[in-house]
Amino acid sequence: MADKRAQNVDTPQGLLYAFGAYFIWGFLPIYMKAVEHIPAIEVVAHRVVWAVPVAATLLFYRRRTADLIAALRAPRMLAMACVTALLISVNWGIYIWSISADRALDAALGYYINPLFSVAIGAVLLGEGLSRTQWIAIALAAAAVSVLWYDAGTLPWPAVGLTVTWGFYAFFKKSLPIGPNQGFLLEVLILLPFGIGFLGYLAATGQGHFTSGAGTTVLLIGLGPMTAIPLLLYANGAKLLKLSTIGILQYVAPTMIFLVAVFVFGEPMGQARMIAFPLIWAALVVYTVPMVRGLRKSRG
Repeated sequence: MADKRAQNVDTPQGLLYAFGAYFIWGFLPIYMKAVEHIPAIEVVAHRVVWAVPVAATLLFYRRRTADLIAALRAPRMLAMACVTALLISVNWGIYIWSISADRALDAALGYYINPLFSVAIGAVLLGEGLSRTQWIAIALAAAAVSVLWYDAGTLPWPAVGLTVTWGFYAFFKKSLPIGPNQGFLLEVLILLPFGIGFLGYLAATGQGHFTSGAGTTVLLIGLGPMTAIPLLLYANGAKLLKLSTIGILQYVAPTMIFLVAVFVFGEPMGQARMIAFPLIWAALVVYTVPMVRGLRKSRG
């Protein structure tokens, strides 16, 4: 049987993995709100450190450690993993800061824009032509960002930062020549020395929060599975789905983040956001409807 990854087709298993990842990410702001008293960079370091044993356990269980060792000996693959590791760590930092700074709506906006940014990446880097509806969708998204920019007087950098870092992470992750589980463990292993070093410095200078209370300690350790599980689900799903399908499913997480921000955190919408978010939703409708029609025709 031909490898479905090579065929670039959707699979039921891939849909289950990807939806599970986005569903967990949708509720993640509530967890992150519980550690908002801790600086974002320290939370990122704990995410790295505690994600390693989770990812390593899975890899040992599946007996795929040989692939990881081979990747560590391949300079090109290691370099690509360094790029994805850097992108995901920066993405984590921006996201965590957004939640702690009561800007979860900016996080939702960033992840809403991301599918359109992926289309732009495909056009610029892969030479993929854009249809008229795709151009309209990108223009509507740009208008939404412009409204927020004009209203605040500054670029909504958390939204833009999340869009750019996650967009390029997905782009490079798709082409990383290694299994998804091995790839994630490779990324966190690359980040591990920096995470341990930083947390060691905080402990030595009395600035760390790990032992500041039992509840905080448990929450910080829990960052491991909360980080590793959805990313592993996403990584496996991305290998078994078309990029366009991943883009559609990606609406699940920002929608849940949006609802949490408004109805749980009580973040104000404001006039600018009440204009910007409908523009984004309109852009996603314009972008998605022709895609879904095309998929139905190709399967019919």
